[in-house]
Amino acid sequence: MLRFVIIALGAAVIALPAAAQVQFPTDVRTHEIATNGATIHVRVGGAGPAVVLLHGYGETGDMWAPLAQDLVRDHTVVVPDLRGLGLSSKPGTGFDKKTQAGDVAGVLEALKIDRADLVTHDIGNMVGYAFAVQHPERVKRFVLIDAPLPGIGPWDEVLKNPLLWHFRFGGPDMERLVAGRERIYLDRFWNEFSATPSRFSEAAREHYAKLYALPGAMHSGFAQFAAFDQDAVDNKAFLAANGKLGMPVLAIGGEKSFGPMMATVMRFAASDVTEGIIPDSGHWIMEENPTATSAMVRSFLASQ
Repeated sequence: MLRFVIIALGAAVIALPAAAQVQFPTDVRTHEIATNGATIHVRVGGAGPAVVLLHGYGETGDMWAPLAQDLVRDHTVVVPDLRGLGLSSKPGTGFDKKTQAGDVAGVLEALKIDRADLVTHDIGNMVGYAFAVQHPERVKRFVLIDAPLPGIGPWDEVLKNPLLWHFRFGGPDMERLVAGRERIYLDRFWNEFSATPSRFSEAAREHYAKLYALPGAMHSGFAQFAAFDQDAVDNKAFLAANGKLGMPVLAIGGEKSFGPMMATVMRFAASDVTEGIIPDSGHWIMEENPTATSAMVRSFLASQ
């Protein structure tokens, strides 16, 4: 049984020293939910069917502000920061995605939400899949955006891509190398994985660089990648034991990034997959083309 408690409430505008503030809709409130050995920073707002938005590496839940502005009109929007990242706590362990799926379950239990749609990006895809495959009855629809799943489909081929060198980069020496240089390290990802790097704004870069410079954040980021081998083992076991996901899945790739490969990957893991491509975008879809992304997600969530 998951144990949790909501330990604090705050305003929707996130107060960060010397960082750009990210605006969510005015009725979105922040919660600190203690569950599963971590304290998860969560933004919650709106009314109607629940939708959970999970971010990936190089960003936090703040990435979803444009989509939340749209969905909050007729949904209950739930936007956590993954454990170790953003304003969530920085525990020493638990960065395998099976454990982080437990974080999501604890957040939903604390908020008394039985079922939800999932919209995920990057490492959020991996956490979302671990949640959906273990709790399929709690997920109505699942949108995954521009990142593979460890151990699923062409994972071994994906690992050979030299652009993904960071999957094996980590450890104490690497942490010392990037300490105080978080912006330099993160710029590499924001630039190389963008179709148009200038669309990842300077204000957003400053904001996320400060969040990743918080004590324990870079260690936690490296730990997210270091867990991929265990995630691959877990995902293969999930697929063997539970079969493919049965809920409707939308697999979105950036036109200049994963593109149709997202649907290719998800057809190994789900039986009802729709392909989506965000035009004129690389990996950072909410920075590069938020209008097209929001429209595609809303249309899928509204479909029968």
